[in-house]
Amino acid sequence: MKVLIIPEDFRKDQFILKPLFERMFAEFGLPQTKVVVCMNPLLQGVAEALNAARISEVIARYPMVDIFVLCVDRDGVSGRQQRLDQLERAFSKDRSFLAANAWEELETWVLAGLELPKNWIWSKIRSEISVKEKYFEELARSRRVADGPGGGRKALGEEAARRLAAIRQKCPEDFNNLFNRLLALAIPTR
Repeated sequence: MKVLIIPEDFRKDQFILKPLFERMFAEFGLPQTKVVVCMNPLLQGVAEALNAARISEVIARYPMVDIFVLCVDRDGVSGRQQRLDQLERAFSKDRSFLAANAWEELETWVLAGLELPKNWIWSKIRSEISVKEKYFEELARSRRVADGPGGGRKALGEEAARRLAAIRQKCPEDFNNLFNRLLALAIPTR
């Protein structure tokens, strides 16, 4: 099986999405699944990722893909999921296509899978729109990985992927929902 993850901009997001989705498929009992993050075409921001013409371009470029997953940040926009639902309805008629947003940023999923400083309160992290700036970057600096690939996303993303159950528990509305929907799509008999 081949899965293409479509981020709003792969340059940093790939280091979060690839390990998380590879781990998901391993937990589904499908470790041989090839998970690829879309790098061509480069989508430059959420506006392009929510543009149906750009998504059509991505899908046309990758006819050999079995499942497409559009994955963007919510960024505090309460109507974002409605737009993603529209795209999902439009593109899932002829192929397996899911669309989801991370509350509020993909970096939240990483933080959910990590051991955090004792004085950090999860409910505050979860409700923060600027998770990347307020929490993720600080943690990457304190862990001395901020100068690594993706500003620490590679090291921290790989570490977080080992704790999917924690991410699912701490991010039920977005990550766990996506996990369950993807499981039903990948293994429809369950």
